[in-house]
Formats: sequence, structure tokens, C-alpha cells
Amino acid sequence: MDVITTTGLMPASAVLGTEVVERKGAGHPDTLADGVAEAISRAYSRYCLDELGAILHHNTDKTSLLGGAADVAFGHGELTAPIQVLVNGRITTALGAHAIPVTDIVTTAARDYLASALPLLDVNRWVEVRPRLSQASSPGAVHDPSAAQHEASRQRWFAPRSLDDLAERHRMFSNDSSAGVAYWPLGIAEQLALGIEGHLTEETFRAEHPWYGTDIKLMVVRYGPRVQLTACVPQIARETADLDTYITRRAQARDLITELAAQIAPQHHVSVCLNTRDNDSRPELYLTATGSSIESGDEGVVGRGNRANGLISMLRPWSAEGVSGKNPVYHVGKLYNLAAAEVARRLYEESGQDCAVALVSQSGRDLTDPWQAIVQASGTSPIGAARVRRVVADVLEELPALRQQLLDGKLATA
Repeated sequence: MDVITTTGLMPASAVLGTEVVERKGAGHPDTLADGVAEAISRAYSRYCLDELGAILHHNTDKTSLLGGAADVAFGHGELTAPIQVLVNGRITTALGAHAIPVTDIVTTAARDYLASALPLLDVNRWVEVRPRLSQASSPGAVHDPSAAQHEASRQRWFAPRSLDDLAERHRMFSNDSSAGVAYWPLGIAEQLALGIEGHLTEETFRAEHPWYGTDIKLMVVRYGPRVQLTACVPQIARETADLDTYITRRAQARDLITELAAQIAPQHHVSVCLNTRDNDSRPELYLTATGSSIESGDEGVVGRGNRANGLISMLRPWSAEGVSGKNPVYHVGKLYNLAAAEVARRLYEESGQDCAVALVSQSGRDLTDPWQAIVQASGTSPIGAARVRRVVADVLEELPALRQQLLDGKLATA
């Protein structure tokens, strides 16, 4: 592992004094796509572990959602065309003679996730799941009859005869040349985006305020102590009797966001705008049947929304990798982004310096030995290379625990 440590001007909010932060909420189509992809990977992984003893090769990180159509009016909302779940990727369908019920796993996981995320959506009626899965190996399989007989041959990547054909059981290595990027601590705008959206989509709040949907978007801009926040908060049509009710609840949501902002950032002046596209006179409003724009033609794609920390921070370092749906065993596009976050947090706690971390993999290299580890800190002196090397090694040695958190659904990927 080559370790590079630097200081000076870095993309850290405390240094630059400016933030531009977006958060796509729990019901946003892109967030739903991430959730579906991760739920499918998690369900498939659990099946493999329970029935076969190991997680077989798979990736569902190219999943996308195509929006349906809906008819909404005050006091009424229903879908008129289904939402389509296009599960794009590769999944091993058998281990030797043991056939894996891939279609059932994929369909059930997708519908179960959407039912949980959008309780008003009748997933059996209005969700079509279309698995579009292949078993083609990535480049590297040179077709040679003798090579196919070897254990862990590339030609056996998606057609293993036994667990011995899983290359990672012989040596755990990176599947790609990629980079995981993260930083710590969070800035004020980031805390506002996460805190406000989290409150508005939390189960208790939703139970007490059933007229608000979860396809919430927050855009937060901070310059020094001044914060400007724009939020989009949908309302549920059947819970909204008329225009006056909608307007009243829109104002209540704005007041609540203002109060939450004051609690999260008491030293900052926060101005709040809400549903700025509404036109009350037409009316054109953010009124939905299910609480999400996925019901009416919007689309969602894995990796197009929040990064692994749940944010889109335009002035921060970040990776374009779609983390959700990647194999949790050895896909560095997933593991290194999550590991980099933990490395940044630990280095901050030890040094007191804001940290940005990049863990760069090299395809085929041992998974626990990154090709490059780059740390940029906010202080006047760089964090020592020995400390960085120790923290990175500690975090990567704990990858089994990180995988378990993913399988248990306790570690967010978007």
C-alpha cells in the first residue's frame, strides 16, 4: 500500500466556508432504485449463505425503475399504470446441480422493499418486476478446454461446480480498479439535509402526519453563517381534502423545517423555501397517490442519487460508483467507499483534523492491501503515514463485520 498524506486547502466545509448539498429522500425514485438493488443483493446473499454456505457471484447495481401513471385529485389518488422494476445485472443461477430460484428471490425482494418504502403502493397490482440477468463473465475467460477444468477458472465465474470454483475462497482480491472516497466530519449543510429529511420520513412522524409523502428533496446552500434551504415535500391526495388544506399543510411543513433547522444549526441563519414549483391558481401541486413521483412517470437509477453517506455534496470529494447492489464480498466499488468513511472518521477522532480519504484499488490485488491510500487533512501538519497505514489496515481487517452489517440491513448504501 502506497500512502500519501497532504495538508492545505481541501474540500472540507470548515476550510472553504461554503457548501452546496442535496439530499434525495427515502421515497425519491433514485433512492428507491438504490434500495431495491441492495435489497435484492441482500436477499440473494442470504439465500446463498443459508442454502449453499457462501455468497455466489452477483451484481444488481445497474437496476432502474420506470415510473407508472397516476390519477390524483383532492381526496383521491390511484395508480393507472404500473411501476416497472428493471433488474439489470448478473447473477449465478446454480451451484452444480443446485438450482437457485433467482426469479422468485428478485421479485419478492423488490416488491417487499417497495411495499415497505411506499406503504400506499399496492405492489402486487402496480409493480412489474422484470429480471434482465445474464451469466456472462467479465473479460478474462480465455476459452481453453483444459482451463475450464481448473478450480476457480474464470470460465466458471457464474457457473461454479462447487464452492471451490469461487476464486475469492482461495484468495480475496479486488474485482476492479476503482476508488472509494469519503470524509469526516459532516458540515452544517450536510447535517441539515440529513437531519431534516430523516425527521420527515421517520416512522413515528409519518404515522402522526399521514398526509406527507416521502419523496422529499432538500437543496442546501451555505455561505459562512448564512444558509438557504429549498425543500420539496409531497402531500398524499386522499389525505388532502381541498386546496386550502394543501396550502395550510405546506405552510406547516415550512414552519417545521425552519424549527428543525434552528435546532440543528443554532448559530446559523437559515431561510426556508418550500415547493417552489407549486402554482395554486391552476392548480399544479406536489400532490401524489403514494407519496413518490415514481407513480407518475419519473425514473430511478442506481448510483444517480445519494452517495453512500446519504448526501450529494457538490464541493466535496466523492466517487461516482453506484454502491447499492454490488456484491458485498469483494466489490471494491462498495467496500472501499464504506471503508473510506470509517477510516476518515477514525483519523478525525485521533487527530482532530478534518479528513478526506481515498482508497484506490488495483484489479486483482489483495482486497485488504489497497494500491493507494490518500489522506488530506485540514491542519498545518499532515497526518503521519504510519498512523494512516495502521488505521486503514485495521478497518480493512474488519471487512467481515462490515459485510455482516450490510447483510443485516444495518448499513446504508445511499
